[in-house]
Amino acid sequence: MSRVTARRKTTRLSPTGRIQRPDTLAVEEPLEIRVDGQSLTVTMRTPGDDIDLVHGFLFGENIIGSADDLVTARYCAGTDENGRNTYNVLDVRLRTPVPLHTRNFLTTGACGLCGKTALDEVRTHTRYPIRPDSGTVAIDTLAELPGKLRAGQKLFEATGGLHAAGLFTTDGALLALREDIGRHNAVDKVIGWAVREHRIPAAELMLVVSSRASFELAQKAVMAGIPILAAVSAPSSLAVDLAAESGLTLVGFLRGETMNIYSGEHRLT
Repeated sequence: MSRVTARRKTTRLSPTGRIQRPDTLAVEEPLEIRVDGQSLTVTMRTPGDDIDLVHGFLFGENIIGSADDLVTARYCAGTDENGRNTYNVLDVRLRTPVPLHTRNFLTTGACGLCGKTALDEVRTHTRYPIRPDSGTVAIDTLAELPGKLRAGQKLFEATGGLHAAGLFTTDGALLALREDIGRHNAVDKVIGWAVREHRIPAAELMLVVSSRASFELAQKAVMAGIPILAAVSAPSSLAVDLAAESGLTLVGFLRGETMNIYSGEHRLT
């Protein structure tokens, strides 16, 4: 079994009775992110694309602005009971050191704060404000994207337990797709890919997610200068407020030919 899936015993109940059988599950493991040898945070994630994850996380937290701000990103020694490397500790070296003991993460900055404070935090920290004239997409093209995203979800097909995020061009071409147990990690992974590929600011790209559109996901899109965020499920009220404040086109309940447009309708043609 791979590092991203695991087998466990389960009892399945159905109208025809109960049977015991193995089930394929998505792996969830901690990843400790260190910056210049200092522990920054620990996130629970599905192993894989960790370098993208770290680039996206650091970018979203305004610690880096481009891939050039990192000198190296490598796994540290971290072993299990059998002495094998778990690959669950990743250390990055910054070209210019940043004092980490004073960091307040944007992704958790809304906790206990009013909506206005959270919106002001993102507006203050983003390096790439969304341009009003950036990115337009045909409604028919947008409607096809959840199907394209779903077709690329190989791990979801095996486990049924992962979120996905995809970056698309405005003509509907899929550039990058990542899966993870956490929807925020999946978004960090695709944005990290864009950082490494020097596609930031992503003024001509769209972010599509298989989950609901929370404030956190909208914030990550805004930080990357992505003009369109589409979700197959509902947005939160604060995500809609942030989209309206920042000029982000936010689409929810994108299912087949139906969708709700919460902000930025001018980009849909």
